[in-house]
Amino acid sequence: MDKLLIRGGARLEGELRASGAKNSAVLMLASSLLADEPVTISNVPHLRDITTMIELLVSLGVEVVVDEKMNIEIHANTIKRFTAPYDLVRQMRASFLVLGPMLAHYGRAEVSLPGGCAIGPRPVDQHLRGLQALGATIEMDEGYVKASVDGRLKGARFRFDFSTVGGTEHILMAATLAEGTTVLENCAQEPEIIDLADFLNAMGAQITGQGTETITIQGVKALHGCHHRVIADRVEAATYLIAAAATGGKVKMRDVIPSHLDAVLNKLREAGADIEVGPDWVLLDMKGRRPKAVSLVTAPYPAFPTDLQAQILAMNCIADGVATVKETIFENRFMHVHEMNRMGANIRLEGNNTIAIVTGVESLKAAPVMANDLRASVSLVIAGLIAEGDTVIDRIYHIDRGYEQVEEKLRTLGADIERIQSR
Repeated sequence: MDKLLIRGGARLEGELRASGAKNSAVLMLASSLLADEPVTISNVPHLRDITTMIELLVSLGVEVVVDEKMNIEIHANTIKRFTAPYDLVRQMRASFLVLGPMLAHYGRAEVSLPGGCAIGPRPVDQHLRGLQALGATIEMDEGYVKASVDGRLKGARFRFDFSTVGGTEHILMAATLAEGTTVLENCAQEPEIIDLADFLNAMGAQITGQGTETITIQGVKALHGCHHRVIADRVEAATYLIAAAATGGKVKMRDVIPSHLDAVLNKLREAGADIEVGPDWVLLDMKGRRPKAVSLVTAPYPAFPTDLQAQILAMNCIADGVATVKETIFENRFMHVHEMNRMGANIRLEGNNTIAIVTGVESLKAAPVMANDLRASVSLVIAGLIAEGDTVIDRIYHIDRGYEQVEEKLRTLGADIERIQSR
C-alpha cells in the first residue's frame, strides 16, 4: 500500500492549474445513462473516484472510451445489465446515483446501498422519497435498493427535508425524463449542481432554476448526445491556497472560477493573506507571515464548505491565536484531530465532537499518521508540510479519490514530498 513521505519546512510558491471538478464529473458519468446517443465529457480529472464510476458503467455493459487527455465518451445505449454491484458501489457514495438515471430511462434498476468515506451516517431516504414522489416503486432486499416504474416517471412537486447535494442531483437527473413538470424545493445550490444541470440541458433536458432553492424540470421523452467541459474543482483549488497560507507561501491558481471560492478567500484574508483575483485566477501571498487563527462554521453553499474544514483546521494548528471550528454538515468529521494532536497540535473537541477548539502552536512535529477519509487525508498533508521532520501518511488511497497527482503538484510548488511503498 502506498504512503506519502513529506519532509516539512518548505514554503509553497508557484503556479498550478486547477483540475476539473470531481463532484461534477462523477455525476455526469452517472447521468450519461439517460442519453440515447453518445456523450463526451472533457476536463475530467484522473482520479480513483472517476475510475470507480467508469468501472461501474462498464459492469452494466455501457461502452466507455477514454483518451490520453481524459476526454470520456459514453455510449449508454449498449447497456445490458441493470444491477450495480456492492463491490463497486461500496467504494464511492456517488455510485448510488446511477439508480435514478437507470430507472428514468429503462424503468428498472437495482443498486447496492452506498459506501465511501467513513464520516458518519448519510442516509439516502431523501433520494428514495423523491423517486417515490415521481411514481417509482421502491423495495429493499438484502442491502439492495430495487426500483421500478410502470411506463415513465411522472412529474411532481417535491420538497427536500433539508439541503442535500446528492438528493438534489439524484432527483434532478431522474426528473429529466419524467412525464410532465417536476418542481424541486429546498434544493442545494452548489456550483456542481449548476454544472450538472447545464450538462443535462446540453443533452436536451429542460431545467431552470439551478443554483437556487427551487428547480423546475419540464420532462422530455429522450435525451441526445452532447459535449460538455467540466468546471474547475473549487475544493482542490482552495486546498492548495490553504496549504500556501499555512506555509507562509505564494501560490497562483489558474483556470478557476473565483466566485466559487468566495467563502474560503474571505477566511484566508482574515488569516492575513494578500489575495488578488482575476477572471480565471486567484493569487495568494502570505509574504512569509504566520497565519492568524480563523474561526468558522460549515454550512451549505455559498457558506464555508465542509469539504474544506479539515484543511483550515490544519492551518489553524500553527496559526497565531485560538480558533473555533464548528462542523454542522456531517457527523464524525473530526477524525483527523487525533492524528494532528500526535504531531503536537493543540486541539480540543467539544459539543459531542462537533466543535474543535484550536490553539495555535509555533510548530508541529513530524509523526507517522493515518488517513481516514478524503479531506482528512489532505489535511494531514498540509500538517506534514508545516511540520518539522519527516511525516509519513498511510492509507493515501483516500487522497487518490479526490486529488489528481497530489505529490507532483506539490513538488511543482517546492514541497519535498514523494510516494513510497510500504514494506
